[in-house]
Amino acid sequence: MKLAQTGLAKSVVAHDRVRALNLKLWLKILVSAGVLTLLFVLLPWNEVRDAIRRLPLTLWLAVLASFLLGHRLGAAKWRRLVNAGRASLARADSVRFYAAGLFANICLPSIVGGDVIRAALAARATGRVEATVLGSIADRLVDTLMLALFVVAGVFFARNVLPDRGASLVTAALVASIILIAVLVPLLLRLPLRRWPRKLRRRVGRSLVAFRYLARDRATAAIAGTISLVVQGGFVLLNAWIGRAVGIDVPLAVWFFAWPLAKIVAIVPIALGGLGVRDATLGALLVPLGVPLATGVVASLIWQSVLIAGGLLAGLYWWVTQRRIGVRWSTSAQPFAVAPGARPHG
Repeated sequence: MKLAQTGLAKSVVAHDRVRALNLKLWLKILVSAGVLTLLFVLLPWNEVRDAIRRLPLTLWLAVLASFLLGHRLGAAKWRRLVNAGRASLARADSVRFYAAGLFANICLPSIVGGDVIRAALAARATGRVEATVLGSIADRLVDTLMLALFVVAGVFFARNVLPDRGASLVTAALVASIILIAVLVPLLLRLPLRRWPRKLRRRVGRSLVAFRYLARDRATAAIAGTISLVVQGGFVLLNAWIGRAVGIDVPLAVWFFAWPLAKIVAIVPIALGGLGVRDATLGALLVPLGVPLATGVVASLIWQSVLIAGGLLAGLYWWVTQRRIGVRWSTSAQPFAVAPGARPHG
């Protein structure tokens, strides 16, 4: 009787969790759809049309090729971080799993959803669950820290081109942010896990472990940071290239704070993959510099089209290679499980 009641209780809890996840998904879809609808209603279509026409197809294709090259470097960075935990992830597998994650980014409700997919595939292939999970978290952490660094550097070098009042506000915000980071980060790292809200403990715990994991392996951290610097910096330059083509004439330093800041905002799980929110944020950040909102939004949506095309090509690569080589995973490797008595890795 007790077993039946326990089973029923677990079923109810599982059902409630599924309903909550579905509700969150629909809310994110509504936010993205609402923001995009509002933008398309408010934006003057003649400006949108003119901005799109200025972009040559050859430039778009060059940006797409560069985007894929950047993510090939990203796959090498991810593999290095995962293998730092002795996962022994093969190079070919890392590229295939990374491609699957890149495709998942255009299908899942969060831009970090692809991280979960590729980590699950790598865990199943290697049997090193802890190494793949912590390596994937460390990979996202490095990229986010690099984006934050670009924002700080971009704000500093672009402060003279902002309006007088805007320059003062930006300088004050920059100083306040540096002080806040310098004070809060050490406190957060030392804060016992039990002091965090219960819902955040799992994510915070894994993030802190990944941070310490990077701190111990300085060579891997340096290599990952360098690759992230090149890739994320390259993406900023690609967006500046798109912006110049559609008529956005602002100093390069502006792109190095506006685009990373818009991407960080998109990570916040309030919209479907950041769609709509990222575009509105970038457009709003460029308005004080004399850029029409429509032009800024179009530049962001063009980059979004590159993300979608790149994700579809990555998904095609995953599908073709999966069919060609078949499943080569060890039958003893189970996803997100550790053999009894085995010591955690990574």
